[in-house]
Amino acid sequence: MLAYDYPLLGVFWTMLWFFLFFIWIWILITVFADIFRSHDLGGFAKALWVIFVIVLPFLGVLVYLIARGKSMQERGMQRAARQEQEFRGYVQEAAGGSSSADQLAKLADLKQQGVLTDTEFEAEKAKILSG
Repeated sequence: MLAYDYPLLGVFWTMLWFFLFFIWIWILITVFADIFRSHDLGGFAKALWVIFVIVLPFLGVLVYLIARGKSMQERGMQRAARQEQEFRGYVQEAAGGSSSADQLAKLADLKQQGVLTDTEFEAEKAKILSG
C-alpha cells in the first residue's frame, strides 16, 4: 500500500534532497571553520563574514567560496603538511630513530677507527646535515 502512495521516483527525489541538504550542511560547517581558522582576517572581517553567511546563507557561502576559495585551499594544504610533519616526527620518535647528532657521533667513531677516510667522512657528514 505504501509503495503505491509513494512511488519509486519520489524515493529518489527524497534521497537527492537529503544528500543535497547534507552536503549543504557540510559546506556551511567548512566555511565557518575556515572563517575562524583564518589568520589573515581580523576580528571585524570575521564578524562580517559570519553575519553575511548567517543572514544570507546560500549567497554568503557562495560568495565566500568564490572570494576566498583559493586561500581556503592553501590553508588546508598547509594544515595537512603540518599534520604530516608532526606525524612523521612522532613516528620517528616512537620508533627510536637516531638523531643527526647520533649519526655524526657514529661517523666520527668510524673515522677514528680508520674505517672511513676523510673524504668519505665529509661526504657522509654532508648527507646527514642536509637530510
